[in-house]
Amino acid sequence: MFSRRLKSGYFVLEGLNSFATVYYFYYFYFFMQTVYGFGNKANLALAALNGAVYAVMAWQGGNFAQRFGYFTALKTGFVIMMGALAVGSQVHSAGGHIVVMAVTVVGMCFTWPTLEALVSEGETRAGVQRMVGIYNMTWAGAGAVSYFIGGAMLEKLGPRSLFYVPVGIQIIQLSLTLWLESQARKAAPASVTESAPSVPDPHPHPAAMTKVFLRLAWLANPFAYIAINTLIAVIPGVAKRMDLSTMLAGFCCSIWCFSRLGAFFVLWRWNGWHYRFRWLLVSYLVMVGTFAAILLVPNLAVLILAEIIFGCVAGLIYYSSLFYSMDLGDTKGEHGGIHEAAIGLGNFAGPAVGAASLYFLPQYANSGAFAVSGLLLLGLGGLLAIWHKGT
Repeated sequence: MFSRRLKSGYFVLEGLNSFATVYYFYYFYFFMQTVYGFGNKANLALAALNGAVYAVMAWQGGNFAQRFGYFTALKTGFVIMMGALAVGSQVHSAGGHIVVMAVTVVGMCFTWPTLEALVSEGETRAGVQRMVGIYNMTWAGAGAVSYFIGGAMLEKLGPRSLFYVPVGIQIIQLSLTLWLESQARKAAPASVTESAPSVPDPHPHPAAMTKVFLRLAWLANPFAYIAINTLIAVIPGVAKRMDLSTMLAGFCCSIWCFSRLGAFFVLWRWNGWHYRFRWLLVSYLVMVGTFAAILLVPNLAVLILAEIIFGCVAGLIYYSSLFYSMDLGDTKGEHGGIHEAAIGLGNFAGPAVGAASLYFLPQYANSGAFAVSGLLLLGLGGLLAIWHKGT
């Protein structure tokens, strides 16, 4: 099941998954703003709920995949998402859509840790570097395209396309998964089709150093997603402030996704950043500054420039977390689950702090942005503490 031929199929699944989930989750906040009048505070609360569910279930999804098999996990995830979104297409209340969103998150948690493990299993260290690079380019590219054209799709196809489009994609994914499972069983005995331990080659860095960098990345990445998920939740508000339509918001506010894609390409082809603390530290510092600029500066040119830089540094932070997770250890499903659960923690913490700030300080329109920026600075202190303790 870990042949390069089958891994091409896993990358197709990954790209489809990215397009479908980005379209639904990124534009869900526009949907709730347009149909139910949700503002920044309410959308941040939704984003916090999304992150809390993901933090709990992604870890379980990784463990489930490791225990019951990767194909079983994928089929479970696709069926849950399909069912939830099909129901969502018929729901006409804000509370109902919140429940649909939460159940869809649960289904998604069975997919990302599994796909990460599938493309990395059975690889040498050089193979992991190559597979993680392709993996990042695939999901980031498909997600960037989805975010870019999603606003136009929502305007032209109507709000219910938020549900029908992902369901159609997930039907294709489920069919492809069943075919890949049958091919994997033909290629290997049934007793080994669900797990095949990789044969590690000697690691060029001391074990103590690699563990320090894994902890650094697992801390930095959720803080990056504190910024990312906060931005996604309030982009409808940013677009409204700048008088951008949903279509124009998709065009202008997806730029950081494309710059992240470019960063992934550079980091894939060049490994000089591996186990170099200064790259992680500088990226984190720049991320904090550009996050604040995107939310606070009422100028479209500054927004676009800040997005470009933000995407580059967020790309390095994410790439670090996934690469170090896959570079160490044989239980890649579990490590993928931890990597994704850490993302969920960030997805929860940032919006939760932002929503709480707007609730307690409603007279200050930018209180959420300042509060989340302060939270990001706490993460900087944590990075420095881990580094000094580890060295």
